[in-house]
Amino acid sequence: MNTPAKPPAIDKVQDCTTMAEVRARIDALDDILVPLLVERSGYMTQAARIKQSDAQVRDVARIEAIVRRVRAAAQAEGGQPDLIEAIYRGIMEASIAYEHREFARLRAGHASDAAAPQTAGSAA
Repeated sequence: MNTPAKPPAIDKVQDCTTMAEVRARIDALDDILVPLLVERSGYMTQAARIKQSDAQVRDVARIEAIVRRVRAAAQAEGGQPDLIEAIYRGIMEASIAYEHREFARLRAGHASDAAAPQTAGSAA
């Protein structure tokens, strides 16, 4: 059974005639994006706990794989791949910095922190 193709995200953009409308639409999207970004950052704590070496925090091959994937997704959704790549590179750099801090924190004599399982909601 074939499911109908979903329309690209760009087709969901509603026509706005005022900046108040534009800002309200952006705020509504931010209300969706922020919880997802918080969840994503929770996995950085888990990665810091799992990785054995601080040198493993920056994984260039993984970064470039993510860039390829999000560029393709942006294109498929009718967006601007260069813009989405720039946003994701910013997210990844901030995530790497956070993961470095978490890696150090978890190994700085906080045995209870390192032993306790981290969940997306409990990331510091």
